[in-house]
Amino acid sequence: MKNAYQKYKTTSVQSASREKIMLMLYEGAIRFTKLAIQAAEEKKIADRGVNIGRAYDIVLELNNTLDHKVGGEISKNLEALYMFITDQYQQGNITGDPKYLRDALKVLETLYDGWTKAVEQLKKA
Repeated sequence: MKNAYQKYKTTSVQSASREKIMLMLYEGAIRFTKLAIQAAEEKKIADRGVNIGRAYDIVLELNNTLDHKVGGEISKNLEALYMFITDQYQQGNITGDPKYLRDALKVLETLYDGWTKAVEQLKKA
């Protein structure tokens, strides 16, 4: 059964549009950040580190896909936000304080909401 689910997940990612993949990345970063917050609150250091690492990797991937030639000022602003988020992850991992992770989560959720609305507008046009 696990193998079938894995095949389904792989197919859904491979057949997804660019916009859907971007939203899926945000969803993953949000999910792992929430898990890291929970682990930090429960003082589960290893779980906190693993989930921060996963969220961090996703945010770095989002940052790496920015096209500054096409995106201009928007790309620059997104890069600054991604760097803020990764800094919050580092501080949260070093200190164990979930406050930093909550700050990162707020930014991620705001960006996700904005992109979701932008994708919906794009589909309507």
